[in-house]
Amino acid sequence: KYPDIRIHISSGNTGDIIRGLENGQINLGFIRPVENIGSLRFSSIAHERYLLAVARTNRLAEQAEIAIDDLRGEKIIAFNRKNLSYTERYFNEKFEEYDLTGNIAYSCDDTYSLVSLVSAGLGIGFAPEWTEGLPNRAFELKAVRGIDFRIGLGVAWNKEDPTASRDDIVDIARSLARPGR
Repeated sequence: KYPDIRIHISSGNTGDIIRGLENGQINLGFIRPVENIGSLRFSSIAHERYLLAVARTNRLAEQAEIAIDDLRGEKIIAFNRKNLSYTERYFNEKFEEYDLTGNIAYSCDDTYSLVSLVSAGLGIGFAPEWTEGLPNRAFELKAVRGIDFRIGLGVAWNKEDPTASRDDIVDIARSLARPGR
């Protein structure tokens, strides 16, 4: 439909993508929702759960059901980003509520680091369910009773960007997103 469109794909965290959108280096970006998006526009395309990532060798990997109390003897890997996100606030509050803050042994600022630490057997951590599709993963994802956290994913763009056919591209992105579980 648009033979002259050229797509260049790069990855980055939400903050980097937002800065690229604001300064015109990026036309469209897939980001997690943020509280203050400034002059950008955002269209939600999907929601997904955060599940507990546990190494396949971890005792929790064999349990059919996991409760928050089952995490008491575990080392926890938590997110600790420069800008405290809603995700971090949610889990920090849960860890505090269930007296698990002292179990936090490692922190990281991105999902790939978290699942790498989990895969290495250094602890457990909550990860978005898209990580289930990672190749050669050495961890299982488990629902935890008492944790019901979903995170959104959407497409953002600068309202001043004259990119042709943006609405069509947003529609394509929305059609490719798998529905949340």
